[in-house]
Amino acid sequence: MDRFSFLNAVHSQFIEDMYQQYLKYPDSLEPSWKAFFQGFDFALENYNDEKTLQEVQSFGSQVQKSNVNISEVSEDIRGEFKVINLIEGYRIRGHLFTKTNPIRERRHFEPTLDIENFGLTSADLDRSFNCATEVGFSAPASLRQIIKSLESVYCESIGVEYSHIKNVEERNFIRKWIQVNKNHPRLTPEEKKHVLQRLNQAVAFENYLHTKFVGQKRFSLEGLEALIPALDQVITRSSQLGVDEVILGMAHRGRLNVLTNIFQKPYKQIFSEFEGKEFEEDVFSGDVKYHLGATKVIETAAQEKVKINLVPNPSHLETVAALVQGISRAKVDNAYEGDYKKILPIVIHGDAAIAGQGIVYEVAQMMTLEGYKTGGTVHVVTNNQVGFTTNYLDGRSSVYCTDIAKVTDSPVMHVNADDVEAVVHAMHFAADFRHQFGKDVYIDLLGYRKYGHNEGDEPKFTQPKLYNIIAKHPNPREIYKNKLVEEGIVSDAVMKQMEVEFKKLLDENFDESKDIQKNTLDIFMAEDWKKFPFGLRKSVLEAVDTQFPIEKLKDLARRISTLPTDKKFIKKITRLFEQRLKMLENNSLDWAMGELLAYASLLDEAYSVRISGEDVERGTFSHRHAVVKTEDTEEEYIPLKAVTEKENQFQIYNSLLSEYAVLGFDYGYAMSSPNSLTIWEAQFGDFSNGAQIIIDQYLVAAEEKWKQQNGLVLLLPHGYEGQGAEHSSARLERFLTLCANQNIIVANATTPANYFHLLRRQMKSDFRKPLVVMTPKSLLRHPKVVSPIEELANGAFQPVIDDITAKADQVERLVMCSGKLYYELLAKKEELKNTNIALVRLEQLYPLQMDQIEDIFEKYTKAEEFIWAQEEPENMGAWGYILRNFRHKNPRVIAPVASGTPAPGSHKKFEINQNTIINQVFYFEGKENKVSIA
Repeated sequence: MDRFSFLNAVHSQFIEDMYQQYLKYPDSLEPSWKAFFQGFDFALENYNDEKTLQEVQSFGSQVQKSNVNISEVSEDIRGEFKVINLIEGYRIRGHLFTKTNPIRERRHFEPTLDIENFGLTSADLDRSFNCATEVGFSAPASLRQIIKSLESVYCESIGVEYSHIKNVEERNFIRKWIQVNKNHPRLTPEEKKHVLQRLNQAVAFENYLHTKFVGQKRFSLEGLEALIPALDQVITRSSQLGVDEVILGMAHRGRLNVLTNIFQKPYKQIFSEFEGKEFEEDVFSGDVKYHLGATKVIETAAQEKVKINLVPNPSHLETVAALVQGISRAKVDNAYEGDYKKILPIVIHGDAAIAGQGIVYEVAQMMTLEGYKTGGTVHVVTNNQVGFTTNYLDGRSSVYCTDIAKVTDSPVMHVNADDVEAVVHAMHFAADFRHQFGKDVYIDLLGYRKYGHNEGDEPKFTQPKLYNIIAKHPNPREIYKNKLVEEGIVSDAVMKQMEVEFKKLLDENFDESKDIQKNTLDIFMAEDWKKFPFGLRKSVLEAVDTQFPIEKLKDLARRISTLPTDKKFIKKITRLFEQRLKMLENNSLDWAMGELLAYASLLDEAYSVRISGEDVERGTFSHRHAVVKTEDTEEEYIPLKAVTEKENQFQIYNSLLSEYAVLGFDYGYAMSSPNSLTIWEAQFGDFSNGAQIIIDQYLVAAEEKWKQQNGLVLLLPHGYEGQGAEHSSARLERFLTLCANQNIIVANATTPANYFHLLRRQMKSDFRKPLVVMTPKSLLRHPKVVSPIEELANGAFQPVIDDITAKADQVERLVMCSGKLYYELLAKKEELKNTNIALVRLEQLYPLQMDQIEDIFEKYTKAEEFIWAQEEPENMGAWGYILRNFRHKNPRVIAPVASGTPAPGSHKKFEINQNTIINQVFYFEGKENKVSIA
């Protein structure tokens, strides 16, 4: 049958004139005509099979066969146009008129999908229309039948948003997927029983906790129990599509249910944790039960083995989303040889969080970026329509909490959580779409929160009307059980038996939990960390062999400093690489060479290296040039790839303009890849402020909370050069405040050789610790900041560097400092030919190498004063930390006065401050080296 035969009677010029008017001035047309032409363009873009495309394109030739005047256009043809407009209206706006909210009426939107808004009347309901073929009918059908079909597909328990997607293939896929399935699940009786069983586990577990642990916080899933069968189904469907591993991130609500019923954590272990027992390790503080992670190999309903990982997380809502991406990418790179279809990232959001937290946008923007993509994430929103005590109307301006999906042209399915089969159907779609296109997909699971934010809250304080409704609302298990009983699939007796057996299982586990003396914590992704046993960690202060054969190092230096002769680079780049070769000849390597050789030597030893951050390829201060581009074509050349044959062994990416999400991503990457030197570099050190949650909740705390090691390196440019308050300090004081129990390493290296060994030590140690480095700016090109290659090849990291020019019996003032200030003090010392001051550098500020420092004090026994000198204001920098650790030595500080900002905005004021510090270091009352203070 000719799908467009109903248009043959209309005059071609009439259509053409209208269409041209639409193209130039679309808003000048009557709305139904405008909608028709939008649908026509949509069809031209969407139909990609040859036969249908030819049919659409033959539209003009068909109508040209007629000589009918405008006045002779039949009412039948006009009616067809109107119905096409109606069909398009359902496709575009049907999601606004669904039955997706289980506890309250939908907000009212205008215009509605009433037929009168499309120029149709009740008299048209029983008229037959040829365009019924557009919605799956094989023959003409009445308007009543067409509307019934549209209502069923677009306006029941699932609302679909996809008209915002620009890609024609993706829209076609979604439209076909919806049309073929009629947007309704097709489950066998056995599949329905399985779904009911999973739903029963979810509901019964929550009920049990509620009765056994009255008033305790558990952040229950009640009102959204359909999440359990939803996760079960998306994992099962994805495993059938080739997924071998799942990385799941979620906040605290529903976490205990997910841990037990998806990750198979023993119920008795959960019950024991509710008793608040201590953990087995004395030095291990642990975390609350609803923050813990898990790793498990499970067998799906389809009898497929899948490894699933639940990422540990703090109560900072969306933070974990970034880690999920990083862990997933590391798995793709290191375990699955670049195959994104082997890994499935899932992030479970709260509705208030996904709409309100800025990191959501940052993570969303990673979707297709070369350095951060993971092959698409399934985002599931557990939408309980309230945030703590805040109504959703007060929590966002957008219509939906999932409107972030429009940023990445991702489809959204809004689903009624009381209709568990619809939920399953939506999860099947998510798995299929993600597999097909490698893009994010969002499932908005609309339910409710049965109790307050935690079970001790009274929700009626803030939502009395809503909670009167919720109190009378049946749970999803009862709703689904009644449905299956009506269908004759299960009986009340079978359902009762299922409940009794599960209750018995929980009772047995509850009794067994009483015998547990101390709680234990399994290490997240333990298999990935089996070569780094948590219990065998050594002290950070133990020496590590970081030497590297000198001849091999020279060869690596030449290889990474030689540009290919068949490519044309700009002259400045050519000269820069020539200078690097001369450094090798002159045996005087600068900071960049020390850094790049650290990477090259690790690559040679089969470690991987990943660096990301804003502008890291060149380096903010134009020192690194790890990626250079040809002058004519901008083809990339990466010198460090000349020392490795493996494709992804060295990766460096300029990041999106984000600190929070990117640091979270890189922390997650390092969490999953202990044999990769993973580095995040801030554009300026204080930009780490934007990622403080990652630092506080993961970087410094994960080992004590979750027994989680991590070797991430933070490079934070630090140093006072008169660039103002925002470009001077990496806020060293904050990191030193967070140090305890050797949780992290904080360093401020001042030589290329020491930096070389510091980076190599990260990989050569038999444990992993986060490393925070105050990296230089002006020192990158300082003539004294150079090292001979022998110090790189044969040396070691020096936590403390003594003043080799000082004679112990002449030193009256022992001055300790860190970083760039040392070279300014050294210049002054040389200018004054000073002999009674020793300048000692603390290269590793935490943990302090106290044995070496004590040796320094013993060496300079004649020193009358111990001074700590710093560029940072007295209330910042390392002074407070130094005072805590050396109070018994009566230290004095030389620093700018306390300030609310790290540095002055005036360059002249900066110079005055800096000169004052330097001069004060050398000022002695009554001594020959007395100098006046600026």
